[in-house]
Amino acid sequence: MAEPHKAFIERLFAHRGALQAFFYRRLRAKSDATDLVQEVYLRMLRISDPTGILNPEAYLFTVAGNLLKEHAMADRRQAARAAIGEVDGAVEVPGFEVTLDATRRVERLEQVLKELSPKCCAAVILQYRHGLSYKDIAERLEISPSMVKKYLAQALNHCRRRMARLR
Repeated sequence: MAEPHKAFIERLFAHRGALQAFFYRRLRAKSDATDLVQEVYLRMLRISDPTGILNPEAYLFTVAGNLLKEHAMADRRQAARAAIGEVDGAVEVPGFEVTLDATRRVERLEQVLKELSPKCCAAVILQYRHGLSYKDIAERLEISPSMVKKYLAQALNHCRRRMARLR
């Protein structure tokens, strides 16, 4: 590592505590803060010409802010994929004891759940499969607890109407 580049990184490393606090205040999962701080410094190490940066401290926090946005988008994508993926295996059916009617109902329920909006479907899965409270669901989906209640009521009404047609 070239000497000016090493000095540049060492100067920025003095802001490690402030950077950690920056992430800690903005993250739901506080344990991710340390990993994100490390990622910021890795990105700073990849800078080929640090002499072109006029305000390294501001640049450091700009990189941190962009990383925070990337992290939030990745979390949302992962939550949506997990919620949609869980619908496919939402109901475990015991082997030989299952009747044809029960199998059709399970298939129908999976289809009906897929008709819901992604957040509505995720709220149903988080409530009924994982047993989370309205508050926990609201935090994960970044909505209010009253919106969780509305989504669950909407989903139950939708499921009742659509499942009734099967009978």
